Amino acid sequence: MYRGITFSASLMCIDWLNVKQQLSDLEKNDIDFIHYDIIDGNFAPDFTMGSSIVDLIQQSTTIKSDFHLMVDEPSRIFEAFRVPRDSYFTIHQEACRNLYRDLIFIKQKISKVGVALSPATSTETLEYIIEEVDNVLLMTVNPGFMGEKLVPVVLKKIEQVRKLRDNYNLNFKITVDGNVNLENIPNMIKAGADNLVLGSSGLFRKDKSIKESINLIKETLDKII
Repeated sequence: MYRGITFSASLMCIDWLNVKQQLSDLEKNDIDFIHYDIIDGNFAPDFTMGSSIVDLIQQSTTIKSDFHLMVDEPSRIFEAFRVPRDSYFTIHQEACRNLYRDLIFIKQKISKVGVALSPATSTETLEYIIEEVDNVLLMTVNPGFMGEKLVPVVLKKIEQVRKLRDNYNLNFKITVDGNVNLENIPNMIKAGADNLVLGSSGLFRKDKSIKESINLIKETLDKII
């Protein structure tokens, strides 16, 4: 954590030919979570990693886990992963026929629980489940592929979720995921985000090392917090 902001490294953006070294670099540079994007090819048009890869990565690092399931009816695979109790396990509002049931199951049986919203999903959908979650993840790009562009209207949604948190006197995290880079981070933080999912444009950059990228992010936070 840095200045009250936590960092979650998006595993789908890691250099897969250099995973061991990059995991070591993440551990040395104040990364709070490894963000595991689980995509089934139905909810979002891509596939990422299965349970064997996720389990192997978890065994290879001391960094806590942050799961993000972009999966239709995610309850089908709740038991496919080894999820430590102190992890975050986040499912999409749009993907569940019975969202409340699934959130309660995760909360009671698996780990800390989160709900994710795609860019076009209204924050009003959170009203009846907001007191049950530990994390609200707002997709700031359309889900599925890395390198997508920011959907500007999501900044208003971050503000709405922050106001909802304040109104209910809750303390869940507000996570932003997608195009979280030096240009967009200031507006995201000012709107109310406190957990940054860092991918190809913010952390795993081709022109910077992980250490250099994190230092630049910290310098940006120094200017706004």
